[in-house]
Amino acid sequence: MSTPEAAFAGPGILLVLDGWGQAPAADDNALALAHTPVLDELVTRFPSTLADASGEAVGLLPGTVGNSEIGHMVIGAGRPLPYDSLLAQQAIDNGTLRAHPRLGTVLDKTAAAGRALHLIGLCSDGQIHAHVEHLSDLLAAAAAHQVSRVFIHAITDGRDVADHTSPAYLAQVAEFTDRAGTGRIATVIGRGYAMDKAGSLDLTEQAVALVADGRGTPVDSVDQAVAASERGDEWVPASVLTTAGEAAITDGDTVVWFNFRSDRIQQFADRLIEHLTATGRSVDMLSLAQYDTRAAIPALVQRADASGGLADELAAAGLRSVRIAEAEKFEHVTYYINGRDATVRDVEEHVRITGEGKPDYIARPQMNLDRVTAAVVQAVGRADVDLVVANLANIDVVGHTGHLAATVTACEATDAAVGQILGAARDSGRWVLAVGDHGNAEKMTKQAPDGTVRPYGGHTTNPVPLVIVPARESRSASMLPEKATLADVAPTVLHLLGHKPGSAMTGRPLL
Repeated sequence: MSTPEAAFAGPGILLVLDGWGQAPAADDNALALAHTPVLDELVTRFPSTLADASGEAVGLLPGTVGNSEIGHMVIGAGRPLPYDSLLAQQAIDNGTLRAHPRLGTVLDKTAAAGRALHLIGLCSDGQIHAHVEHLSDLLAAAAAHQVSRVFIHAITDGRDVADHTSPAYLAQVAEFTDRAGTGRIATVIGRGYAMDKAGSLDLTEQAVALVADGRGTPVDSVDQAVAASERGDEWVPASVLTTAGEAAITDGDTVVWFNFRSDRIQQFADRLIEHLTATGRSVDMLSLAQYDTRAAIPALVQRADASGGLADELAAAGLRSVRIAEAEKFEHVTYYINGRDATVRDVEEHVRITGEGKPDYIARPQMNLDRVTAAVVQAVGRADVDLVVANLANIDVVGHTGHLAATVTACEATDAAVGQILGAARDSGRWVLAVGDHGNAEKMTKQAPDGTVRPYGGHTTNPVPLVIVPARESRSASMLPEKATLADVAPTVLHLLGHKPGSAMTGRPLL
């Protein structure tokens, strides 16, 4: 038998179990309800701890639920990163957003020309992609610059907050317009259409036609729009609350996007820009935070620097990594874990797993996990690969449906996949660091504003398990600190690879 230090040294696997949170067993805890012998043994047999993955520990506002984007960014950066939601809120609190010179210039131009301002974004307080209260500051800015025609194109949620709560959030938007003395809700559509990121352009085109051209079902109220959905707030059909063509985007108008997170809104933004350009409409366009769109959109809030993280250190040391995930989480193990850097370094290989047809997460909660697992096992067996980074998406992606039974099945499928990966790691002499990026499936109900308890597919503030499985058996068990954060992952990975953590990292090696 080897020493404890030797047992944890050498090539390894960083395995992110998306949505793997920790909470006491309960009737709405899919992870506790599922039969997961492998995951159960992980946290009892091997060195493990709970890592903070939300709030200030990762660069979010206090009490804010974690998410996959910031989770992977902090895992990769080795330090908390002020997230776009935090930076946007700080700009609102200190008055710099309302007084932003670029915003003021655009609004003055809009008012002088008698054109319209269009505000587009997700209307909820889930704090994953947007916060509805950010809209209030933009309305106040429009009023201060005497923009009289302000149209709000509201996107309903149902994922980051409890389903069937959109009427309450849209009523809040109406209160903001009353307070500002300007603005009205012009269109309503569910995020399933407006925030698709799987390349389903037929869905996105419905949102584009609605916002750009006013093409949708005429309704008399937001309640009527929401009631037309047979699949909850996420799938509210394209609805128009104004007279025909009144709120369509015309030449010389201004568009401001108020989602702070890029990935689920950028497909909509790209297609809207292309549509307006193709139809000869020139508009001024701004976004609350920076978007990764094909055509650059000036941002009112700039991003935090995420350089000097795991990817940079691996490249500097000449350590080869293979990144593997399904399409839904592929960017997270590449772009986000690399500090929102799209560069593919010479020592990186990216493996994007895709399936056939449109996914139905409730009918097929296993998704393409078999293909992901096979790709991981294949990469693990290669002697030239120092680190395999993989994301198992099922717990989170299926958890977002709010469907408890399907999520239980997703947890069990994930458990079986982890068992196969651990076997391959053992055969090839690799350590495994398994960690959640945020909570989700361990809490699948939430109290709605009206006091009722409803299915919930959003994230949580719960800590996530972090487990290190040694490459070889050792004579004594190594202990991990009682508390950790996601910022400790990259320093620990580098330590296990025999490489000193980078100077930009404030996290600590856990062994």
